[in-house]
Amino acid sequence: MANIKSAKKRVLTSRVRQERNKAIKSSVKTAIKKVEAAVNAADKDAAAKELLNATSIIDKAAKKGVLHKNNASRKVARLAKMVNSAQ
Repeated sequence: MANIKSAKKRVLTSRVRQERNKAIKSSVKTAIKKVEAAVNAADKDAAAKELLNATSIIDKAAKKGVLHKNNASRKVARLAKMVNSAQ
C-alpha cells in the first residue's frame, strides 16, 4: 500500500473506476449476446429491438471512454450487418 496521501487516493479511485468499467463492458457483452441470440432464433422483430438497445449501450460506453470510438463503431456495424443479413 502507498504511503503518500495522494497515492492512497489514486489507488482507491482507480479501483472504483476499474469496477465501473468492468460493469459497463459486461453490459456491452450481454447486449451483443442478446442480439446474436435473436438473430440465431430468426426473430427479426426481436433482433431489431435488441440492436437498438445494444447500439445505445455501446455508444454510451464509448462516450464514457470505456471503449474507443472506432471499436464501438465497429461493434455496432457488425451487429447491424448481422441483423440485416438475417432479414
